[in-house]
Amino acid sequence: MKKLLFFIPVLMLIFCNCSQFDKLTQFNMVYNDTLSLPSSSGINLPVDTQIPDVETNSESTFSVNNTHKDLIEEILLKEMTLTVTTPSNGNFTFLKSIAIYMSADGLDEVKVAWQDSIPADCGNTLTLKTSDADLKAYIQKDKFKYRMNTVVQKVISSDYQIAMHSVFFVDAKILGQ
Repeated sequence: MKKLLFFIPVLMLIFCNCSQFDKLTQFNMVYNDTLSLPSSSGINLPVDTQIPDVETNSESTFSVNNTHKDLIEEILLKEMTLTVTTPSNGNFTFLKSIAIYMSADGLDEVKVAWQDSIPADCGNTLTLKTSDADLKAYIQKDKFKYRMNTVVQKVISSDYQIAMHSVFFVDAKILGQ
């Protein structure tokens, strides 16, 4: 009888408050990278910039959050922000558009973030629109790559250093179900 009294509240919690329970298996993974954008010599031409491999460390992040890669339901890019760090007076007004693509060994490249029209008042920080693509397969790899495609509308005379901040939302299965 005592066992039954213990399990009734647990079952009520599971069946009546699943959204609260679901939040216990959701967390964010944050990646910060730096990329270089070389000075430009032409305008209105697309330029690809390869970004060094990003180590995911996903296994350890999953472990810290009491889950395993086999229990991950989906991973979504929720935020991508770019900030000009060099030159100190640099901003993004030289850009006409920007797109960020993600790839990993054995997986097709996918567009994950973009801004088709850069606002004139954007300053040195630019928040990109993000796709709703499930990126679980990419983050579960040991590393992934970003590729940045830009179209410049004004010539820049010096190289730019840009900090890239990415936040991925991870949703794992509840109790392995």
